[in-house]
Amino acid sequence: MKATVLGAQGFIGRNLVRSLRDTGYEVAEPDRSELAGLSGPLGRVFYGIGMTGNFRAHPLATVEAHAGLLARLLEQADFESFVYFSSTRIYALAGGLEETSEDAPVQVLPSADTTYDLSKMLGEALCLSLNQPSVKVIRLSNVYGPDQSKATFLGSLLEDLVTTGQANILESPESAKDYVAISDVVNLAEKIARCGLHRTYNVASGQPVSHFEIAKAVEKNGLTCTFSPGGARRAFPKINITRLQDEFDFTPRSLLEDLPQLIETAGIRSGTQTGAQQ
Repeated sequence: MKATVLGAQGFIGRNLVRSLRDTGYEVAEPDRSELAGLSGPLGRVFYGIGMTGNFRAHPLATVEAHAGLLARLLEQADFESFVYFSSTRIYALAGGLEETSEDAPVQVLPSADTTYDLSKMLGEALCLSLNQPSVKVIRLSNVYGPDQSKATFLGSLLEDLVTTGQANILESPESAKDYVAISDVVNLAEKIARCGLHRTYNVASGQPVSHFEIAKAVEKNGLTCTFSPGGARRAFPKINITRLQDEFDFTPRSLLEDLPQLIETAGIRSGTQTGAQQ
């Protein structure tokens, strides 16, 4: 079995490479300088190239990563299947669970803040324009795991906790996000590529977790989490994962249950001991 992971240097990409190799795949990890010269059968391709928190400073590079480069690859590459990693961020304006199902219309207001969303949706449209059922889209929620980027909300929180024993959250305690474990993501990505029945999947936990719940879990681990007064409330809608549950009998891991292990691992990586370890 052969696979090619594009964006293998990122958090999702490197975990996907590791998981695919563990299940017997021969995995190629070309970097962006090699993409123009890709030739020959690539096997199962996973497209994880993209911008994250810095997209506002680099809008043109964001569109190029999410759509321009993708278009050229879809035109030239020889693949068995192709999975494009998009984002559940496109559901930010959804009003309920029905509006976050994969087949529901998506509301997006064009602005500098939605360059990310719109470019991901353009990437999805390019994939779905091909009359090839093996070309699929995965919409990811906030992915967490032991070596996630410190540029993310959770990664930054863990960094503060393990280095100072405390963290201050600028947003309201009622702010909430959907978090999905990297182990769930890599397992589902391979299954979707190999035998998924649909073209588009939400890969999420389906259960928003509030900042307040995270703070309480942190306190149980002997650490302190505070909130800045007057912080804005940013709560994303509940993501519909019915398709995953029906097709793959999916039961997501829980961030709150995994949080103690994440704190311990972050402490080991930073060379510090958390309150619970001392």
